[in-house]
Amino acid sequence: MKLVVLERNSVGTDIDVSCLEKFGEVTYYPNTVAENTAERVKDADIIVVNKAPLNETTLKDAPNVKLICLFATGFDNVDLAYCKSRGIKVANVVNYCTPAVAQHTLLLALALIEKLAFYDNYVKSGTYSAQDRFSNFDRAFCDLEGKTWGIVGMGTIGRKVAGLAQAFGCKVIFYSASGKSTCTEYERVEFDTLLKESDILSLHCPLSDRTRGLINREALARMKETAVLINVARGPVVDTQALYDALISNQIAAAGLDVLEKEPMTKDNPLGKIQDSTKLIITPHMAWASTESRINLVQEVYKNIEAFLNGEDRNVVNL
Repeated sequence: MKLVVLERNSVGTDIDVSCLEKFGEVTYYPNTVAENTAERVKDADIIVVNKAPLNETTLKDAPNVKLICLFATGFDNVDLAYCKSRGIKVANVVNYCTPAVAQHTLLLALALIEKLAFYDNYVKSGTYSAQDRFSNFDRAFCDLEGKTWGIVGMGTIGRKVAGLAQAFGCKVIFYSASGKSTCTEYERVEFDTLLKESDILSLHCPLSDRTRGLINREALARMKETAVLINVARGPVVDTQALYDALISNQIAAAGLDVLEKEPMTKDNPLGKIQDSTKLIITPHMAWASTESRINLVQEVYKNIEAFLNGEDRNVVNL
């Protein structure tokens, strides 16, 4: 059995992936882009991938592929219909990083609400030492308690965030982008209501035709001027230029992003112009990547391959 791991470094070089060698000969590549994908998978029986495109163009000369395993939950880089037509099963990993993403969501929200960057700089710049009073609260901040926390995407991560927000005393409301949510623990509202009532709005939905550009110019215009937007879902859920304009014009108060429309961040991304970290915090798509999450991810891929070789369908998304 020949396994090809296209983006070994996507789980971090500090994480051991040698367990995959139990299944056969493994070829590791630190990273793979579209241009070299086809050449690298041509002899593979099993492909382990994160973001490299797997479609007819990259798979047509790889006759032996039987299974594609994702080092991820999202699978929009894989053409599921083409794989199904070839009898190639595609398996993802679910719920491996819920605590990490929920934790990062709260981190971004709290840092922005409390103007943490301003106060940290105030002390470290020497300004605090030069003043004659014991405290400083020149930048107003507020309590989370009593605020409304809106959520798009009430899946496992959304529910975890909802519980944490509730623990801080927030009222939780949510919008189901798919229209198929079965959640009854929290109030489900229409999208317009979500925008108008949320003090904090966090995004936890998958990228789909329904959610691409969901937070656009019109949506941002309906949000509170004091609102904080958090995106830990997928970059294209938010219109980049519209968000930039909304932040610059103070249409909303702040945004925290772990994902962008193009990753890594391009030099022409207008959000790069905003250097005020009380208005915008961007992290490099790492909310999911706690040490525990990355260990879980490798173990889950191992179990997906093991199940496949035993004739079982585990986390297969294209049955």
